[in-house]
Amino acid sequence: MRERPARGEAAVLVALDLGAADYAESLQELDLLAASAGATVRGVVKGRRDRPDPAFFAGSGKVREIAAMVAETGAELAIFNHDLSPAQQRNLERELGRRVVDRTSLILDIFALRARTSEGKVQVELAQLQRLATRLVRGWAHLERQKGGIGLRGPGETQLETDRRLIGARVKALKAKLATLQRRRDVQRRARARAEVLSVSLVGYTNAGKSTVFNALTHAGAYAADQLFATLDTTTRRLYLPAAGSLTLSDTVGFIRGLPHALVAAFRATLEETIHADLLLHVVDASSPVRDAQVGEVNKVLAGIGADVIPQILVWNKIDLAGLAAGVDRDEYGKIQRVRLSAKTGTGLEFLRQALIEAAASRNPSKTDTGGREQVRDIHVA
Repeated sequence: MRERPARGEAAVLVALDLGAADYAESLQELDLLAASAGATVRGVVKGRRDRPDPAFFAGSGKVREIAAMVAETGAELAIFNHDLSPAQQRNLERELGRRVVDRTSLILDIFALRARTSEGKVQVELAQLQRLATRLVRGWAHLERQKGGIGLRGPGETQLETDRRLIGARVKALKAKLATLQRRRDVQRRARARAEVLSVSLVGYTNAGKSTVFNALTHAGAYAADQLFATLDTTTRRLYLPAAGSLTLSDTVGFIRGLPHALVAAFRATLEETIHADLLLHVVDASSPVRDAQVGEVNKVLAGIGADVIPQILVWNKIDLAGLAAGVDRDEYGKIQRVRLSAKTGTGLEFLRQALIEAAASRNPSKTDTGGREQVRDIHVA
């Protein structure tokens, strides 16, 4: 059996331009993904192709260039900014003598690093096993099923079949556990609905500042960092606003271009908070030169999970970096459709609170609460 190269953290990035308009931004994003996974980038190999090579994704000449760079820099990983087929990955590892990681595997690795709750860990393991099941290869020829006579009969199944059976059993167990957790969430959600509590979810591109906005509103102390997928597990808090009453605010995992379908499917239990929300606060990095494209990517994922019909308020965050003034923009009906703020400095947060108050009032006009100060208390989410 051929052993795969040992895992390492020094990496060479490989990004081929296949004609996509967002090639430069995608390469920058790969660098951030690698850093978020803990890799030290030793070099970048670029190139242009009309279409991927069936055997190596990159052409033979480019593979030699990658091999030269990993040898020169001492890199232990080659990280591709593309999804590789199992055969392409195996061929590249054989040629490079290094471990090869594609974009989806890199994102899964970051998710495994960030998962903190039991549910988050279950979802990551499920996504990893479902991906692994498609990449098992025959490596134990001596255990193949035998059809000979006495002394030649094998154990009944190959190691490949054993692995598939064990992975299948584990996947089934993980799905059952997720179903139990989802039922628990459904009970909590129905309880909030009976209490007529406005349910608000923060959504947005990864690193747009959702957790910073969440902390600024709730003082929850949720983990926030300038890195991709800093937040993985959904956190929910109850927030009390004068003249609006109670509402629940949920911080969810960020989205990214080309988010693997397997991840969306595995994290559907977490994304249930988004699917069943009454209002989405779509947090946008106002300082990003590709903010419009990022908004489009998030809306694409929301449409994929059936959350595109939920009302949205755009929250343009990081206006301190973009040189914009705090404020709101209203539509032709007078409803707030965009808020401009900096969650880091606190500038413009009062406009977001006002937007939430107006949203609560439009949902239940008869409900008013004129006194008291803003209060926060925890809600337990399994």
